[in-house]
Parts: sequence; C-alpha cells; structure tokens
Amino acid sequence: MRILGIDPGIARVGWAVIETHTPEPAPISFGCITTEKDQKPEQRLATIHKAMTLLCRKFHPDCMSVEALFFATNVTTAIGVGQSRGVILLAAAEARVPVVSYTPLAVKRAITGDGAADKKQVIAMVIRILKLRKAPLLDDTADALAIAMTHAYSYRMKEHI
Repeated sequence: MRILGIDPGIARVGWAVIETHTPEPAPISFGCITTEKDQKPEQRLATIHKAMTLLCRKFHPDCMSVEALFFATNVTTAIGVGQSRGVILLAAAEARVPVVSYTPLAVKRAITGDGAADKKQVIAMVIRILKLRKAPLLDDTADALAIAMTHAYSYRMKEHI
C-alpha cells in the first residue's frame, strides 16, 4: 500500500509518501509545501491545493493519512490549519484518494508507544524505523512521515483482526 501522510498547516504542509510492502514501512519521498506570510489567505490555500493535486498525480497514493485538528490556544492558527486541511481534503476527493485522520496523541502512541512523547522522541523513532541517515530538515516533514507510518501500523492491525 502507498500512503501519503500529511501534516496540515497554512505556512507549511509536511508531506510524505511511504510504501508498506515490507515488514517495516519504506520511505519513497517526503518534503514540505511552503507558503509566504505576505500572500493573501486565498493565494496560500490555492498554492497548497495545487501542490496536493500534483502530489496525488505524481505518487498515486492508495490512501491519505492526515493529522486531525486538535484544540489550539491560538484561534488564528487553528483557523488557518482548518482551512489548509479543507483544501487538502478537497484535493484528495478530487483525486479519489480515501482519507483517514489521526490525532497527535494517536500518532505519538503509534510511533513511540507513549502518547505523551515529545517531538524529539517521535523524530528519533521515525529516523530509526525508516532507517533515515538524518532527520528531515523540517519538523512538519517528520510529522508527515509519522502520520503515514501511523496509518501503516493501524491498517496492518486491522488486517490481522
């Protein structure tokens, strides 16, 4: 199975493509979509939508695993993330890619075994499990890898039940 993992945001959207044809997931490609702060919100969202559409066309994922929204103290940030998540889901629907969502707690638990793990622990496990030489440059990209891996593990659990 080919999974496209997404860490939504308005300034940065982390993305990662992994394959699950081996006992451990294998990274195919990963990166980050960035938008400029001085752009209008609709331009930023258009950039994200276009990039997501291109990722779906290029990698033909079997499914998309997206981080779920969670309560944020900064309402402005939460609105931007929600808008970004909306255009990401639209791109998935247009490409006919099924979407699953995981909370940050579920991702931490799946990757480290501890729902209270910090970002450094998650990144360390992503590097270890995927046998990466070094951490991705941006945390958003590492988060996208973790989100994709979470679905890989969740899907395998469902297969064995």
